[in-house]
Amino acid sequence: MEVTCLLLLVLLPFHCRGQGVYAPAQAQIVHAGQACVVKEDNISERVYTIREGDILVLQCLVTGHPRPQVRWTKTAGSASDKFQETSVFNETLRIERIARTQGGRYYCKAENGVGVPAIKSIRVDVQYLDEPVLTVHQTVSDVRGNFYQEKTVFLRCTVNSNPPARFIWKRGSDTLSHSQDNGVDIYEPLYTQGETKVLKLKNLRPQDYASYTCQVSVRNVCGIPDKAITFRLTNTTAPPALKLSVNETLVVNPGENVTVQCLLTGGDPLPQLQWSHGPGPLPLGALAQGGTLSIPSVQARDSGYYNCTATNNVGNPAKKTVNLLVRSMKNATFQITPDVIKESENIQLGQDLKLSCHVDAVPQEKVTYQWFKNGKPARMSKRLLVTRNDPELPAVTSSLELIDLHFSDYGTYLCVASFPGAPVPDLSVEVNISSETVPPTISVPKGRAVVTVREGSPAELQCEVRGKPRPPVLWSRVDKEAALLPSGLPLEETPDGKLRLERVSRDMSGTYRCQTARYNGFNVRPREAQVQLNVQFPPEVEPSSQDVRQALGRPVLLRCSLLRGSPQRIASAVWRFKGQLLPPPPAVPVPAEAPDHSELRLDAVTRDSSGSYECSVSNDVGSAACLFQVSAKAYSPEFYFDTPNPTRSHKLSKNYSYVLQWTQREPDAVDPVLNYRLSVRQLNQHNAVVKAIPVRRVEKGQLLEYILTDLRVPHSYEVRLTPYTTFGAGDMASRIIHYMEPINSPNLSDNTCHFEDEKICGYTQDLTDNFDWTRQNALTQNPKRSPNTGPPTDISGTPEGYYMFIETSRPRELGDRARLVSPLYNASAKFYCVSFFYHMYGKHIGSLNLLVRSRNKGALDTHAWSLSGNKGNVWQQAHVPINPGGPFQIIFEGVRGSGYLGDIAIDDVTLKKGECPRKQMDPNKVVVMPGSGAPRRPCPQLWGPMAIFILALQR
Repeated sequence: MEVTCLLLLVLLPFHCRGQGVYAPAQAQIVHAGQACVVKEDNISERVYTIREGDILVLQCLVTGHPRPQVRWTKTAGSASDKFQETSVFNETLRIERIARTQGGRYYCKAENGVGVPAIKSIRVDVQYLDEPVLTVHQTVSDVRGNFYQEKTVFLRCTVNSNPPARFIWKRGSDTLSHSQDNGVDIYEPLYTQGETKVLKLKNLRPQDYASYTCQVSVRNVCGIPDKAITFRLTNTTAPPALKLSVNETLVVNPGENVTVQCLLTGGDPLPQLQWSHGPGPLPLGALAQGGTLSIPSVQARDSGYYNCTATNNVGNPAKKTVNLLVRSMKNATFQITPDVIKESENIQLGQDLKLSCHVDAVPQEKVTYQWFKNGKPARMSKRLLVTRNDPELPAVTSSLELIDLHFSDYGTYLCVASFPGAPVPDLSVEVNISSETVPPTISVPKGRAVVTVREGSPAELQCEVRGKPRPPVLWSRVDKEAALLPSGLPLEETPDGKLRLERVSRDMSGTYRCQTARYNGFNVRPREAQVQLNVQFPPEVEPSSQDVRQALGRPVLLRCSLLRGSPQRIASAVWRFKGQLLPPPPAVPVPAEAPDHSELRLDAVTRDSSGSYECSVSNDVGSAACLFQVSAKAYSPEFYFDTPNPTRSHKLSKNYSYVLQWTQREPDAVDPVLNYRLSVRQLNQHNAVVKAIPVRRVEKGQLLEYILTDLRVPHSYEVRLTPYTTFGAGDMASRIIHYMEPINSPNLSDNTCHFEDEKICGYTQDLTDNFDWTRQNALTQNPKRSPNTGPPTDISGTPEGYYMFIETSRPRELGDRARLVSPLYNASAKFYCVSFFYHMYGKHIGSLNLLVRSRNKGALDTHAWSLSGNKGNVWQQAHVPINPGGPFQIIFEGVRGSGYLGDIAIDDVTLKKGECPRKQMDPNKVVVMPGSGAPRRPCPQLWGPMAIFILALQR
């Protein structure tokens, strides 16, 4: 059940400010994640340093009215790089477990349609340190298998890191350097960008046979620990050496089991062996175990290079390669080449003729060819020659040349390709030579030159080939040279001349070329033809959806336009209102060409004519609709988010007020706004309070304001605002308001920080202390926290109230300090008084200090107040006079005592001009707290006692 209350405006003023407040977007990037360092680099560039694997959180703080929309983009490393395709539309950019590749420049672009967009950037530097790799080398002239004495050895240590790593070399536990040992040299080789250090051992000595450690460090940046790798150098240290159990080229038959052994012949430490295959991974079913590679029932697809690599980080890896060839044959083709010298394309008696035969085989050079004529082996003669490896044809092609063709040479020729002695089936191809053997012609069947189909349907493009023999037909695109066929290939072969396309799309429209192949037929200039494919698709219209606003009684013209379609014309247009068919609009003279739009005119907008209009446009292939929502409703209000210090806190009642400001979007588009309906609901509650707010004429850009009172600290509220005109309710706008404690320079008015807001009044954690202060309340306390220390609630006694405290449990140690630093205040008075409540309960309580940091000449911290020891389970108040003499900050310093029962808390910090009360409160005097017999603070209702309820609706 939800109860809604309607209230009248009582006493609280409603303000209208006449100046326009529309302003272009402005932006600022701040970090809110696990940054190591945020610094200014090269004066103007902000650099955000973060550890790889941490969480990156960047916030784009924007101002401007209307509220700007924020878009995040990134470049890879410099501003000249292209933006990534993906963008984040959010004021907060969050990346979990950031990787090194995600470093670079991040851009925040804020725009609201007023002026030019605001663009800010920050460079994210991802820090990392990989495990180092240590390799050992000799000079080339010194390599003789083992590392004997009087040889020079190089220990190379390489690591990937950011920032560049620092290297430390150790022999055993002793650090090595040039100055301490003349037998070593440490240097950085060229072209390594600071990621490699070499330890040179000159003329090995007995003491050089030892364990060497390369330690790499990025100086604990981002808390990244150092890493190290150790290698033991002995007089048997040697690079790996290999030999194979088979020849480097291994030819096998399909179906055989293949076993190749890679044998180690040297290496200390013992090398690691690994098999790889190129291209692609090892075949399915292959087993690599140590140096043995087994491939059961090998197939033609398993052919390729198999690499055995041995590594032990000494010298270069040893590598042996086996070229595995599995015998196979496929794709037998033939060619008929007329007399080339006489540039003939036909077979003619008295001219030369060449027949060629080719198969794709592995190994190609082992294929043998045999020619037959009319079933008998062809006999060599002066007029009949058989050649191999014709330079004008593919490698390992057999050609039969007929010199001075006679009538007796007509017949059937058979070419047989085989692997002698191998269980691989022969392949053959047959060619018939006669007076009927003629070159091909190609054409498009009548009525098939233009093929028109609907999108999503199948299509068949056809070219007819005549001639004997008839070669295959090759298809390609004509008007899109760079485009591929739907199969993904630039050329596609069809034996019957038909290109079949499944589910055609509009991008397949265009001209296709069909041409004869130069194989399995005459080896002459290809014959070509073309087919046009037209893919018809439904229309696309604009606007697909449009919100049309107009004042009551004014006319409206609705227009639905055709953007694209095939055919590109409107065959029919039908208008509907709220689903009901409307009579056709009056005919409008149009040019001779097909119309590209349809219009509907409303003479006057009324309550009855307001609603949804649909224009359905057809082009005989399909239809599309323009949707119009016509009304005289007012547009939604535009909340103003740049109100300075909208929150006003009330110390005694723990309540706050909020200055709500807004403008009205396009107020002149419809009838004038008469009033607003304001609804306020506390989050996680069902009850809402509703108020009607009358207004006078509202102008565009005019800032409207209303003050919400008696809101409960620190709760958040949902605010809904709806404009009303003579037409009725307009579009509603909603927002969430949060309690934010104001951050002001000290003045005579109350400036108390209750720590109820996450921004804690602008206080910050000192970066030079040992640990941080923590913000919490009774609801967020750790249920396993240490008993007999710390406060149960804040000074108000309510479980929602927040306070600041130091947690002194492990890993905290005696003397550890936590500092909470205030914003910088510009002193405008000689004396100030700092008042605050403190809670110091526990047998291990250390000290609470108040310091003043003067900013006159540098930063100088002076002690203003200090208290130590257990003061009981009560809140107490202190008043501390200070005389800063210039810009200053106040610092609360909590010092850990001798044990974990030493939590210290503070709350309700007030800074006022002038002197403190003359009667100083005794630090040991108890301040009355709720729950100890004293009266509790009141819990007021949302609108306070001035609100008058006139109507209650129950639903």
